[in-house]
Amino acid sequence: MSDRPRLLPLLGATRHGARDAMTCQYRCGNACDHPVPNRSDNPYFGDLVDAEVSRRGVVRAGAASALVLGFGGAVAGALAGAAPAAAAPAVPGAGEAAAPAGGVGSGALTFRPIPPNKLDTLVVPNGYDHAVVIKWGDPVVPGAPAFDVHAQTAAAQAKQFGYNNDFVGVLPIDRKRALLVVNHEYTNEDLMFPGFTGQDALSVEQVRVAMAAHGMSVVELERVDATGQWRPVRSGRRQYNRRVTALATKFELTGPAAGSAWLRTAADPNGRTVVGTLNNCAGGVTPWGTVLSGEENFNQYFVGGDGAPEELKPKLARYGIPTDVRYPSGSRKWERADERFDLAKHPNEAHRFGWVVEIDPFDPESRPRKHTALGRVKHEGANVIVAKDGRVVAYMGDDERFDYLYKFVSDKKFMPGNSWVARKHNLTLLESGTLYVAALEGNSAAEIDGTGKLPSDGAFDGRGRWIKLVSGNRSYVDGMTAADVLTFTRLAGDKVGATKMDRPEDVEPSQLTGKVYVALTNNTDRGKAGKAAADEANPRNLNKHGQILELVEDRGDNTAETFAWSLPIVCGDPADPSTHFAGYDKTRVSPISCPDNVAFDATGNLWISTDGNALGSNDGLFATAVEGPERGHLKQFLTVPLGAETCGPFITKDNRSVFVAVQHPGEITGASVENPASTWPDGDFAKPGVVVTWRLDGGPVGS
Repeated sequence: MSDRPRLLPLLGATRHGARDAMTCQYRCGNACDHPVPNRSDNPYFGDLVDAEVSRRGVVRAGAASALVLGFGGAVAGALAGAAPAAAAPAVPGAGEAAAPAGGVGSGALTFRPIPPNKLDTLVVPNGYDHAVVIKWGDPVVPGAPAFDVHAQTAAAQAKQFGYNNDFVGVLPIDRKRALLVVNHEYTNEDLMFPGFTGQDALSVEQVRVAMAAHGMSVVELERVDATGQWRPVRSGRRQYNRRVTALATKFELTGPAAGSAWLRTAADPNGRTVVGTLNNCAGGVTPWGTVLSGEENFNQYFVGGDGAPEELKPKLARYGIPTDVRYPSGSRKWERADERFDLAKHPNEAHRFGWVVEIDPFDPESRPRKHTALGRVKHEGANVIVAKDGRVVAYMGDDERFDYLYKFVSDKKFMPGNSWVARKHNLTLLESGTLYVAALEGNSAAEIDGTGKLPSDGAFDGRGRWIKLVSGNRSYVDGMTAADVLTFTRLAGDKVGATKMDRPEDVEPSQLTGKVYVALTNNTDRGKAGKAAADEANPRNLNKHGQILELVEDRGDNTAETFAWSLPIVCGDPADPSTHFAGYDKTRVSPISCPDNVAFDATGNLWISTDGNALGSNDGLFATAVEGPERGHLKQFLTVPLGAETCGPFITKDNRSVFVAVQHPGEITGASVENPASTWPDGDFAKPGVVVTWRLDGGPVGS
């Protein structure tokens, strides 16, 4: 009998596909309505290969209410009464669970998958519960005022939890306490300010509120009793709490491009100090206990591209900054509060965004840094693994149609331990090294017809190589200096013939196997006139559901310059013959669309969150084994409320807690504070927030 949940009927689409038009406006500045930034003539991927149930539901699928909804099921392996485990250390190798008998990444996922739905609540499997950890406007910094949606100020917001949380990292302090680190990607003024009538009508103070609502939050958590639930610590113990904002936080630039002419401005003639961080999307926790954050769609914050110097315009356009009056820029109107966002006056300011940011959450007085050695693109995030020789490797995706996949290999080696000497050394690891961009080719080019049909060898797979762009101050790209390559990394990728990918978002190596997994979210331009047709790594034309790419570095060495690749999952409705789930019985697989972020649990299972579900139901979180007989048995673990995106996710190393960020709930055209499309989580108007889910019997999640 099939255990695959039934799909809801498709409820309709916007002009932007699965995403609502409101999300497209605020999330990425309507990027799909603008020309594709990559107009280079280097080969596309394919060219290389070819040579509503309830809008205001309050039902919660915990131990009892899951049965009410009709999709309950016993959770196997109850571990009630087990001794409480320590808070999961974020540093690999500390407190990790033992590998399952079937091998790393082959752990059985015994929860009963939940069905697709359009409920305005967060739904989890039977035997689980969940709670909101923190939400927009909650106090972060001691002394923060109570949130009042009708009386917002920038000063208050700079002390409160910001808007639209994305990346989630949880770093342990001890068995009972941990630090929650969260990105705040963007704001939606329609859903923030009562009486909103348009960006032009915002007061300067409201613009400053939005600037303060961007950035990051660090929040000290405590475990609730001996469960998998966590909450902000009670008053008096919040010495780590911190807000990082686009409004006032100063960042230090590091690496070869720091101080270069491209990064100098009137306010910073030395080109080494930047105010603020923009559009922080995903990220990663480093082996030395810091957090990396990717600056993504920074282009939408700037105006004046048409007034920038002529020689600079092609570079701005390659990053999606309009230089043609037909495509207006700067929908945020931030130049009204700070003129540095007007490129006609300050043309280099845009170059100071699009970097990987590193923050030390254990030192609230430390200055965050932007690492130029990792290149400047629209970073979804960055995730690090320690290679066999001790150097660290960071994997990164550039989230744009037909852009590239990157990795960075450090010059220095990781120093184990928590001593002051080791920590000081490890904080320099991302300041110097070698940056690569990926080129891939397939094994069965002649058999790819755009339908998603598997080739005769039974797999979408092939080989790839990492093309060296820059190492320290040495450029490997003709006509570009090291500073040029690092500041205009997209242009460097164009020059060396990198493979054009379908929106490579989160890229994460398994700390247990070293294999690397890439979320390729979608690309409905695939196969259109003048665009690349389907190829072995993008096997469907008009690809609206996306796929998961697996990279295996040669010799198991993450510093290698060659690799094998395959597509274990081609997303969509499993009943659709164009989908693929590593050969697993598709009648038992959950439908999935638009993979965005990936994470691993302690046994090596892969967890996938979605953004923009094109199958007509709410976004969610899914899990699958990546090795053994259960490889490809994808099961839906949770869904987020109406209009929301599932971000994060983060599974603690004791496997007892799953954190997700519920981003942009109720972000549906026509919604407002007064007329919300979602009332999650408080029953009044929508507020983005972070949620933790745990098993009621205290056992490990998933299993």
